[in-house]
Amino acid sequence: MSASTHDSYEDLTECGLSPELEQQLVYTQREGVFMWTNKGGEAFGVVMSYLPKDGKFWLTAAERRQRISAIRRFPRASLCINSAGSKVPGSRTITYKGSCIVHDDRETKDWFFPEFARYLRPDDEVASSTFQKFLDSPARVIIEFTPDYKLGFDSALMWQRSPEVAKKNILS
Repeated sequence: MSASTHDSYEDLTECGLSPELEQQLVYTQREGVFMWTNKGGEAFGVVMSYLPKDGKFWLTAAERRQRISAIRRFPRASLCINSAGSKVPGSRTITYKGSCIVHDDRETKDWFFPEFARYLRPDDEVASSTFQKFLDSPARVIIEFTPDYKLGFDSALMWQRSPEVAKKNILS
């Protein structure tokens, strides 16, 4: 490794998130910023809850939301999950990009709504059941997001480059 990779924060390629920390972050956090391209070609995003399952992320929204028509038009999207506000220590993030499929069929809704509600409200059966009931509306769709690229960041690895700061830094 050349000296230049350690004397600045210009090159952070060695500060990626380990697979273990990635899994911890994905399954500890319950929401991330879902991003798509609108009809004007501009990037846009909103915070959405997600269900991680079988290497994919499952999200839901009302059909009338602009993100649904946008991903029907151009199915590429991104999802960024960070550790802020979670029990994951330090400043960590993972961003995925991939393709989306919008589902509106009963079969998908029948497995997704109960599983999603339990995932978001695991300790309260009444809240989970109520949430599931309100989700299951006629014009609600489910987004199946399949990542094909990821970029992770672990601030603890970055702070190792400047240990005199890391000792004082509450994020490390």
